[in-house]
Formats: sequence, C-alpha cells, structure tokens
Amino acid sequence: MPRVKRGVGHAKKRRSLMKRVKGFRGSLKNHQKISKTADTHAGMHAYRDRKIKKRTMRQLWQIRINAAVRPLGLSYSVFTGAMKHKEVGLNRKVLSEIAMKKPKIFEDIVSFVK
Repeated sequence: MPRVKRGVGHAKKRRSLMKRVKGFRGSLKNHQKISKTADTHAGMHAYRDRKIKKRTMRQLWQIRINAAVRPLGLSYSVFTGAMKHKEVGLNRKVLSEIAMKKPKIFEDIVSFVK
C-alpha cells in the first residue's frame, strides 16, 4: 500500500486560519493553538453581533422618526398607529431616511396620516 503524506492539507488549514486571525493582537495572530480559539470566539461574536446590528438599527430608525414627528404634534406610537390605520406601506427604515433627507415630504406624510 502506498504511503500517504498529509502535510499539504495541514499547511492549507493553518494558512487559512492565519489569514483569518491576521489583525489580532499579540500571540493570537502567531500561535496556531491560541489562534484557533481566538478565531472561534471571533466567529461567535460576529454571528451574535449581526443579529444585534439589526436590533440597534431598528431602534435608531424609531428614534429618528420620533424626533421628526414630535415638532409636528405627534408621538412615535400615535404616528405608527395612524400609519397602520391609514394603511401606509412605508417601513421604519424608509421613513427615517425621508425624515432626515426630505423633511418637506415627511411633513406631507404626517399631515396625510393625521
């Protein structure tokens, strides 16, 4: 039976790991054993924070809409309730963008909803 050498696969695995931990501090970027755990933790945090990012962006949109609606005599909750009642199909992201960049159009939307 022919001899099987496994150096190529190991080198490839190590190379890809070292590429992933390139910007880490200290021995986290140099030592394979420590790099492996650092990479695992980094992946875990990245997965979790992709979910958190969605949450924080939604909060930001709500704050922006509330800030834009307050001077027009409404609160955020009253405004969103009126939007549902009038069946306006704009989501929070779009509304916050309109409120920031096109305040005149946003005023028209608010007056329609009132």
